[in-house]
Amino acid sequence: MKNNNIYEVENLHKHFSTYGGLLQKKIGEVRAVDGVSFSIEKNEVLGLVGESGSGKSTVGRLLMGLIEPTEGIIRFKGKNILEMTKAERLSLRKDTQMVFQDPFSSLNPRMPVGDTIKDSLEVLKLFDKKGMERRINEVLDLVGLDKNIVKKYPHEFSGGDRQRIGIATALVVEPDFIFLDEPVSALDVSAQAQILNLIKYIQKELKLTILIVAHDLSVVEYVSDRVAVMYFGDIVEIAPTNDLYRESKHPYTQALMSAILTIDPHLSRKRKEIILEGEIPSPLNIPSGCKFHTRCHKYIGDVCKEKVPALKDSGNSHCVACHLYDGELDHRK
Repeated sequence: MKNNNIYEVENLHKHFSTYGGLLQKKIGEVRAVDGVSFSIEKNEVLGLVGESGSGKSTVGRLLMGLIEPTEGIIRFKGKNILEMTKAERLSLRKDTQMVFQDPFSSLNPRMPVGDTIKDSLEVLKLFDKKGMERRINEVLDLVGLDKNIVKKYPHEFSGGDRQRIGIATALVVEPDFIFLDEPVSALDVSAQAQILNLIKYIQKELKLTILIVAHDLSVVEYVSDRVAVMYFGDIVEIAPTNDLYRESKHPYTQALMSAILTIDPHLSRKRKEIILEGEIPSPLNIPSGCKFHTRCHKYIGDVCKEKVPALKDSGNSHCVACHLYDGELDHRK
């Protein structure tokens, strides 16, 4: 494993065929993930943001091994997950866990929550009966729930407590990596704050590696060490959190940031709302060149329409995929 990376992703693609008509013939292909490369360091929290349909949740599912890529390499602790043996796959199931967006539908309404939490321990055969009970009590205490709730059912809990149960279910097998897929979007504001504080606490306490996907840029900013921005299957910018939020470079990122409300007077004066013009492209008919050029407020001509910008480091590990920063143009904006 290089550079202390727990995940290394190279040229990752995931395409979904679409069908239509009376005979359900193939009419096109959606490139949900279109050649992304990145890494996640051990004990790091990486945030992934973008509009609906940008491919961010698909990336998470690919890393978890829930779906297979069309092309590319995903290495977990130095091993390609597509080439793992059955035993290695089972180990991957233990080492990588997921917390879902909806804390109610992700829990079995017919099972007491204690049985739900215990289920993965039984499948993986990690503890004996007493060991399972001890481990369940440990994770319930860790997420701020009383151990006496194990006989209760999901409908007896608030949304925030159901999400705590979901997090406990992920933590119970002692994973190294957790994928959080919109973990607070279904919660009210007060519950969101509590769950975000819990995520920060358990990450620090357990030294977890986390990938968090969210629409809300403020959520990602609060918990992440680095943030990657996706647009129609591409990573267009990735940088340390403070750098990205204070000095975003890609025009798409700048537009997203301009919509964030802030109480920081310096940022408030600096930011001007950017209204994106033009129609959002169809996922079946993505523009050539830079995919964002049809909506870009810094469009500079044919190079944007004809050439795909590479993701390049513009300094201080701040990478951006934009012709304004690719070193080939003199007239930066």
